[in-house]
Amino acid sequence: MSPETPPRASPPGRTPVAPPPPTATGLRGRCPRCGKGHLFSGFLKLAPCCEVCGLSYDFADPADGPAFFAMMIMSFPVLGFALWYDAAYQPSWWGHLLVSLPLLLLLCVAPLRPLKGWLVCSQYYYKAEEGRLAPQERPEAAPPAIVAELRDEKARRTEG
Repeated sequence: MSPETPPRASPPGRTPVAPPPPTATGLRGRCPRCGKGHLFSGFLKLAPCCEVCGLSYDFADPADGPAFFAMMIMSFPVLGFALWYDAAYQPSWWGHLLVSLPLLLLLCVAPLRPLKGWLVCSQYYYKAEEGRLAPQERPEAAPPAIVAELRDEKARRTEG
């Protein structure tokens, strides 16, 4: 168990254990807590909860992350292939349409599910949640440690 990932609350009657790493569970589409239940109920649709340990997947919000990573990673090899194909064979535009476009679609759609699983499991593993900032005008919205720091800083400015 690493210092970044303390044990999670386990179902009643079980001792707490560290969750499996997100690469091991996410790429296989398994539950981020137990590593056994299914993460997906369709190709990209998340299941409502794990059928083994009961973990609700309401926390998960990968947004456009999987699509962004798939497009950014796969577009470079496909672009290289398209440039080579154009230089070597000088095809017409429909030649590119028949060869390069299906390759691009295949290579961008295939990794979507593993990437989405990895991002969802990473959110659970690293306890990711929406960021919160406390504006200077409303320091009471900040955590107590920051409120004390702001108060000390203000006191130093008035003293000096």
